[in-house]
Amino acid sequence: MRQATTSLIEALDRCPQPTRVEALAVRHVRALAARTNPWTRDEPLHVTASALVLHPPTRRVLLRRHARLERWMQVGGHGDEGEADPLAVALREAAEETGLSELRPWPQDDGVYPVQITIVGVPANSAEPAHEHADIRYLFATDAPERAMAESPDAPIRWTDIDDALDVIDEENLREFLRRAMHKLDETGC
Repeated sequence: MRQATTSLIEALDRCPQPTRVEALAVRHVRALAARTNPWTRDEPLHVTASALVLHPPTRRVLLRRHARLERWMQVGGHGDEGEADPLAVALREAAEETGLSELRPWPQDDGVYPVQITIVGVPANSAEPAHEHADIRYLFATDAPERAMAESPDAPIRWTDIDDALDVIDEENLREFLRRAMHKLDETGC
């Protein structure tokens, strides 16, 4: 279990916790990691990792239509067997879901750390009961936005201005993630 938690705990240690809700989410993830493998889907709360993919020069963000949830979201998902590093999980998932192989954590000038940690509810379906994801969220950048390709026809992707993305997204935790991305773009002069 230690291997499954070391990188996760390091990510939790590096993540800013500007709100009481995020501090509570971090405490829940730490408690989960102390008692079990936090990545296992057998737990009603388990860890996932995701990212907003940005093209900083144009201030655009890549959104993916989630077929099951029927909404536009960031890319990301569950760790595969043996994966324990949320950054690596987010990077693998982002590359798989966008076809972009040269993604990089962004910005890199102040180190790589999660931008947000949030707990989100996932409704039940025919394959699994309702559960929660403790999502560890990063920002990634690409220099080749034109190379983006959807993983499958039922999960289209689209580039959009970050302001327009805020109009499309109705989940407050994702809207906050977009606002943080916008703040980072402003800080870096993009």
